[in-house]
Amino acid sequence: MATLFVSDLHLSAARPDKLELFRAFAARAATCADALYILGDLFEVWIGDDDDDATHRLVLEALAALSASGVTVGFMPGNRDFLCGAAFAARSGVNLLPDFAIIELAGERAVLTHGDLLCTQDLKYQRFRRIVRNPLLQRGFLATPLGWRRRIASGTQSRTRASMARKPEHIMDVEPAAVCTVLREHDATLLIHGHTHRPGLHEIVVDGQHCRRLVLGDWYEQDDVAIHADGTLTRLRIAEFLAP
Repeated sequence: MATLFVSDLHLSAARPDKLELFRAFAARAATCADALYILGDLFEVWIGDDDDDATHRLVLEALAALSASGVTVGFMPGNRDFLCGAAFAARSGVNLLPDFAIIELAGERAVLTHGDLLCTQDLKYQRFRRIVRNPLLQRGFLATPLGWRRRIASGTQSRTRASMARKPEHIMDVEPAAVCTVLREHDATLLIHGHTHRPGLHEIVVDGQHCRRLVLGDWYEQDDVAIHADGTLTRLRIAEFLAP
């Protein structure tokens, strides 16, 4: 049996093809796995568990059916859907994961994270992250009308895209020192994350120990899934994974 990893799907009504791809993935291929870990940004935006968006309902239904089939589904909120909470977890059947989650893969200790906390050179983003993750501010935001939250989220997304276009490429990638620190602090030899949309498997040495960093691809163009089976890590496009 296999363990599957995806990240940065950015599902929304604006991309119906990706929604149907995810529903097919959840209904068919993923049911053969032991576990599926979704490492953030499942949604393009999530403004609260009371969001009645029709696309979101379809995603939750697909996750609930997958969980009911016996597959363990772990979900780690990303920078686009960090407001997913207890009601979301209850409706979808997923297990909410902390910013750094530890799992065992064929005897190897692995740490999972979305990836944004590793981009320590992006100081402006890290300041913004600390603000929006403040529990008091979140409670205040979630207490406002849904329509108002949608307008705020739309404006924030526009400003974020403009800000990213002005940033140097290197500060939007992970900081190698941060990677080493996370592996060292969690006594792990494998780090799996998304966020950067720069997929690949990197070999690194931490304190004389051989380690690996697996970066998951996004679902804008890459449609990426990582598979751990029989001690081997493989990355495929979803279409390849769904093929009979």
